Amino acid sequence: MTETATEGPGSGPWDVIVVGGGNAALCAAITAAEAGCRVLLLEGAPKPYRGGNSRHTRNFRCMHRGPLSVLTDTYDEDEYFHDLMLVTKGKTDEHLARMTIRTSEECLPWMEAHGVRFQPSLSGTLSLSRTNAFFLGGGKSLVNAYYNTAEDLGVTTVYEAQVGHIHLEGDRFTGLDVSIAGAPSRHIQGRAVVLASGGFQSDIEWLTRAWGPAAANFLIRGTPYNRGTVLRDMLDQGCEPVGDPTQCHAVAIDGRAPKYDGGIVTRLDCVPFSVVVNRDAQRFYNEGEDVWPKRYAIWGRLVAAQPDQVGYAIIDAKSLDLFMPSVFPPNKADSIEELAAQMGLDPAALRRTIDAFNAACREGTFHPTELDGLATEGIEPPKTNWARPIDTPPFYGYQLRPGVTFTYLGLKVSDHAQVQTPDGPLRNVWAAGEIMAGSILGQGYLAGFGMTIGTVFGRIAGREAAKHVG
Repeated sequence: MTETATEGPGSGPWDVIVVGGGNAALCAAITAAEAGCRVLLLEGAPKPYRGGNSRHTRNFRCMHRGPLSVLTDTYDEDEYFHDLMLVTKGKTDEHLARMTIRTSEECLPWMEAHGVRFQPSLSGTLSLSRTNAFFLGGGKSLVNAYYNTAEDLGVTTVYEAQVGHIHLEGDRFTGLDVSIAGAPSRHIQGRAVVLASGGFQSDIEWLTRAWGPAAANFLIRGTPYNRGTVLRDMLDQGCEPVGDPTQCHAVAIDGRAPKYDGGIVTRLDCVPFSVVVNRDAQRFYNEGEDVWPKRYAIWGRLVAAQPDQVGYAIIDAKSLDLFMPSVFPPNKADSIEELAAQMGLDPAALRRTIDAFNAACREGTFHPTELDGLATEGIEPPKTNWARPIDTPPFYGYQLRPGVTFTYLGLKVSDHAQVQTPDGPLRNVWAAGEIMAGSILGQGYLAGFGMTIGTVFGRIAGREAAKHVG
């Protein structure tokens, strides 16, 4: 049954209340319902916007020993963990990380059994056929499949349900306060709760307190409904925090994207084939450091550190078809100077930067889908792969802005997803998804790994909550 916002869910007590409506929440709700629990799912967004950041995702990173579904070859635990260590620079809980990686292998068949469909990776989608399974129809199809499954299992879903306070008596959850569709807050009782309500990225005031005034210029590519209300409430009640409030999944997105909810279509994948400059037309980082799935998520922070929190990616005609384009067309011109003028850059300064870069390029074999070692010489910063001169008109340019998907400050959990306090775990409170992802993602990001964390810990949280109730 799915209740409307005006009807409300009744006062309970429910066996399991799930706070949130994205991938982690749905995995928890489905798992608990399959164990025979009476489950209430509280989604803060209106129905058309249900699913949190999960509706913007494209894929799931999965360990596998041999071909699995649409995945090719093998992607074992050690390689997966090595990839994670590269992006986090060691800032991870190795036990939780390895458990997540190992469990991902059993998750993919579970996802398929619960209505999720996959497709082979498309050309231009970061060369992930071995490591990442792509959702047929994208994240919204995944979300819709899970909501259909949850409804079939009898999960009660309420939309526009803003949870304001989690009631704890000692180490035990007793109920919560929720406002539905703007109505006065009501109290709902429950025997167990799973918190899967995301980070705080949509609260710009909180972002600016953590980052400083520069955060006011950030774009929020994720859902506008993740304001961190439940996270703040739990931290205020003494739960152990994990992660750094200044760390987040932040990518370089098209500067013309909306302030909120631009999603995957605003991401720019052209950086490896570009020269990227700041407002002063100066390069500031190695555009070809590594393959894009391992580096795309650092560029949000790199751009955030530049004057006015803006960057500009410049390519030429040779590279236009090598990446998935943004929803917005690029600036286009027949000369570097004309392109600079269109983008508000100093034409002479951009010409000098491009000329210096072109002079540093060397002959070699170009491989757009793998590390090719085609590097510059005698220039700082270097470009260590895919370094080809920007010399073939027409020339194209994209403005880059930091686009925050989700923040890493969260609740510390055990490997059973149980929320921790300095005095020990809460007996009947579990967390899954972005609200606890900082346990594993200390910094950086690996394509598809947020979905992995949410799926693994959502299933664990649902199982453990059901076990407690039983």
